[in-house]
Amino acid sequence: MELDDVNKGILYVLQHDSRQITTREMADRIGVSASTIRNRIERLEEEGVIRGYYPEIDYDNAGLQLHVLFVCSASGVERSALAETARNVSGVVSVQEVLDGTENVRIEAVGTDTDDIARVGDELSAIGLSIANSKVFKSSHRQPFDHFGEQLVDEPE
Repeated sequence: MELDDVNKGILYVLQHDSRQITTREMADRIGVSASTIRNRIERLEEEGVIRGYYPEIDYDNAGLQLHVLFVCSASGVERSALAETARNVSGVVSVQEVLDGTENVRIEAVGTDTDDIARVGDELSAIGLSIANSKVFKSSHRQPFDHFGEQLVDEPE
């Protein structure tokens, strides 16, 4: 889907606060009508550009003090299927497939203690992933992609 300036503005605003902003506020900031915003968001969702709205969770504050990255290997033929299966392991919060190399599946998991994380590792191994390494996160930060129309949106005063 080709993104025009209105779509880019919508994505920019949604990345910063998709929960608290109304379509009217978005329309005022982007310079179009609220109905245009609603129609565009619906189309962006239908086209799969917007796949969902997720809260940013502080796992430590939620009682899940261990946040671990498992670096795994899977054969190229099985990689996608194993990555999909890994999403169903309790505690897994993110699965990423890497296109090349032997360490081609990265899995983030959270748990309450080392036994919980060991269980995740055991389950990943049981489905056929080979764990090459695991690392405990000290901190993790996500930020919006900054090229979706920042210059197209009026910032609130």
